[in-house]
Amino acid sequence: MKEIVRFGVSMEKKLLKDFDELISRKKYTNRSEAVRDLIRDRLVEEEWRTEKKEMIGTVTLVYNHHTRGLSDTLTDLQHHFHELIISTMHVHLDEENCLEILAVKGMADKIKAVADKLISIRGVKHGKLTMTTTGKELL
Repeated sequence: MKEIVRFGVSMEKKLLKDFDELISRKKYTNRSEAVRDLIRDRLVEEEWRTEKKEMIGTVTLVYNHHTRGLSDTLTDLQHHFHELIISTMHVHLDEENCLEILAVKGMADKIKAVADKLISIRGVKHGKLTMTTTGKELL
């Protein structure tokens, strides 16, 4: 069993009240789990900022598939970076717009570079990179 350490935190009354309201809305059962999640989130954020760690994430793209050459350009880039893109999902939103979600895995700096290339292609209406940890180093 993992060793549990207790520690105290001092804060303003209003800040604690606001935090308690937040954890209630998020359905946490106690403050400890909410604090643990906040700490894990910050550690993951720092982990992918180092850029030399293996990370996973998603690249989400919304685009008009009628934009000339866009589908071919997206497909060509995905094939070019096949070692980073481990899976894709394509959704037809309506007669013109598509949603594409790419699962990515690799070094953080390489993932960011690929995401930037994909998101900046003419015709992509919106794109977002969401990165997280592989979980190997988190408890």
